[in-house]
Amino acid sequence: MSTDLDLDRLLKLRLIVARFGEMDVAKWWNTKGQLGRLGAVALRRGFPRTHHFAQARCVFAVAAHRCTEVFDPPACVTLWRLPEAVEEAFDARWEQWLDNAGEWTAFFETLTSLSGSDLTEILRAFQLVEYSDLEAYGKLRRSAEGRAVPLPGIFSGTNADVTQLALGFARGEPSALAVPYARRAES
Repeated sequence: MSTDLDLDRLLKLRLIVARFGEMDVAKWWNTKGQLGRLGAVALRRGFPRTHHFAQARCVFAVAAHRCTEVFDPPACVTLWRLPEAVEEAFDARWEQWLDNAGEWTAFFETLTSLSGSDLTEILRAFQLVEYSDLEAYGKLRRSAEGRAVPLPGIFSGTNADVTQLALGFARGEPSALAVPYARRAES
């Protein structure tokens, strides 16, 4: 598996998908504006410097739980459940993000006013997808029962892989979550 995964990029992808899936946008998980202005107001008092990251943790947990409820494939990864080494590196980086929370303020503020119904366009606007990503996304389809979006091949831990896991959510519809997943390499 690749070790060159850009964790800042992964955080941004997770944040955008998490915000997009909230009840005031795509209606996939039961948070409403937690990553929006309402969530900031609610948590700023208790976490004046790091409230954005507290908001993110909350929505990530709810999104991960909801995705597991909808589709929990064995021996696979999702945007919210990556291989253990990646999740450990992500958690280790969290402290650095908290220490430098001010550097993320502009991103979080842009995220609060997220609007639109096209996740691919939103990811493009944040400059997180390239033409090759969109080309690969164009080949993704929802499963027969409509609850999942299988990615081709084996998850190798690249930026392209996690980008496809994020883009795959765009195959869902409002109030109809479809969970993108990729198979793990045999251990």
